[in-house]
Amino acid sequence: MDYPNAAPRVPALSPSRASDFLQCPLLFRFRVIDRLPEKPSAAALRGTLVHAVLERLFELPAESRTPRTALSLLEPQWEQLRTERPESEELFGDEKELAAWLEEARALLNRYFQMEQPQRLEPREREMRLDVTLSSGLRLRGYVDRLDVAPTGQIRLVDYKTGKSPRPRFEDKARFQIFCYAVMLWRELGEIPTRLQLMYLGDGGVRWYEPTETELLNAEAEITAIWADIEATARSGRWSPKPSKLCGWCDHQEICPEFGGTPPPLPE
Repeated sequence: MDYPNAAPRVPALSPSRASDFLQCPLLFRFRVIDRLPEKPSAAALRGTLVHAVLERLFELPAESRTPRTALSLLEPQWEQLRTERPESEELFGDEKELAAWLEEARALLNRYFQMEQPQRLEPREREMRLDVTLSSGLRLRGYVDRLDVAPTGQIRLVDYKTGKSPRPRFEDKARFQIFCYAVMLWRELGEIPTRLQLMYLGDGGVRWYEPTETELLNAEAEITAIWADIEATARSGRWSPKPSKLCGWCDHQEICPEFGGTPPPLPE
């Protein structure tokens, strides 16, 4: 027997997809269930490139981690990235646009060196993959940009952001995501991270949190509640749009009811 309104079998929930659902249930459906393609973004691609350079930087000996070295890694990493993603070329109308885009990436890397000294750091992990199952049965997965462990055993979770630091009233999304990672790390290692650090390379801003066990328990309960809402929405089949200023950046306006469109039929 077919159950058209049964909950979809999503193998795991990531902090990004949980944020999608909070932002707009219909956006979650388009990305997770329909898997609709979205236009590549120059800003997102630049973020991927800068993350790749910083990851590569920490593979080198400490004394080599200089601004000059980081900048020398940029173009080789870009060549590798566009080989892996040929569609990236379509984002730039000409070589002048590409050059300006690469210059913005250089500015982000230079700003990173104004924020910390990588020569003095030896991260325990870079691009650390986490895949944990909570006591509720919900499976969470994601990647942590960097994990630092001090000689005293203190743990710092670092997340690079290539945009500018948000105003306080817009911090919730980034805070929610890094607390999700903290919950996963806690359940994976059995230890509460000492510090959660968001580094905004766009303007040099830093946000950090020192989570308590109570805060992580609350975050875990929030994540579980979001998943329960996702399952209930899937059973009902009613993935409602949630209009906001972010609609202006959405690729799916043509099929969104808020803009006079009609979503495709739900897949079985």
